[in-house]
Amino acid sequence: MRSTFRCGYSADTEMASKLTDAVVKALPVPAKGSRIFYDLGVKGFGIRITSAGARAFILNYRTRLGRERRFTIGSFPDWKTGGARMEAVELKRQIDRGGDPLGDIVASRAAPTVADLCARFESEYLPRKRPSTQTTYRQQIAAEIIPALGRLKVANVAFADIDGVHRAITKRGRPYRANRVLALLSRIFTMAVRWHMRPDNPCKGIERNQEHKRRRYLSADELTRLIRALDEYGDQQSADIIRLLLLTGARRGEALQARWDDFDLASGTWRKPGATTKQKTEHEVPLSGAAVHLLTGLRQRVPRHEEWLFPAADGSAPPRRERRMGEHL
Repeated sequence: MRSTFRCGYSADTEMASKLTDAVVKALPVPAKGSRIFYDLGVKGFGIRITSAGARAFILNYRTRLGRERRFTIGSFPDWKTGGARMEAVELKRQIDRGGDPLGDIVASRAAPTVADLCARFESEYLPRKRPSTQTTYRQQIAAEIIPALGRLKVANVAFADIDGVHRAITKRGRPYRANRVLALLSRIFTMAVRWHMRPDNPCKGIERNQEHKRRRYLSADELTRLIRALDEYGDQQSADIIRLLLLTGARRGEALQARWDDFDLASGTWRKPGATTKQKTEHEVPLSGAAVHLLTGLRQRVPRHEEWLFPAADGSAPPRRERRMGEHL
């Protein structure tokens, strides 16, 4: 008896008697393509046999919306006929309740991965952060998060997965970095919750490594060597940036983005705009005599119309870059 149900396949199909392991094993191999032999006991349940001799149990069904589906239960003899028939019965119960087993698999395959989530995080969330923060986050994502979690589905990431990343970085002797990556992961999954990609944040409850505040001051000998290196360094603008940092305790970004209008050398003050400070609020600090002396010398060497304290070579806004001089010290 021939079945008219094709479900998108051109292979021949034919009805068989009730399937058993012996019957399935004895069914003929088609000369080409594939053939499906259906079971008389469970509607839509059958065995598909290919010309290569592969045998797999299938279930044909219709969703409540009328869409035809063919679900592959598993290969014979890994699946015995009795077990496959029981699985088909259970699948039909799910379908009767409105389920769609194959649709669930398709949706799962299309579900976003952690790599997809990170890409969205970088494109939609990071642009609102400082350039230095963007650089740090992108580096941590590329070096730590994507290699460890990138292929996982966002919805399937568990506490143990995040904890494993934190522990692995810690075991490499980087406990502080492990904490920073954990904090970034928490922020990423907070956004995943906001974007309705999962209902909760798997980072919650993970114990961070204990951190100790570090204070490090240059010794007199180190300070002497640094001053000598600055005097001998070929790029004196970089040297002046470091001198200003030493004399004011400012952050690198604050110095690089400083404008002459921010300084009142007569009163010895520096007004830092909120855009350059860590707290994102305007902050006015007093300048030491040495700092005023350094700035006065710089002011005398640049055109009066110059806007930036440390402009780029073409006079434009200074690039937000890190200047390294450790090899000279």
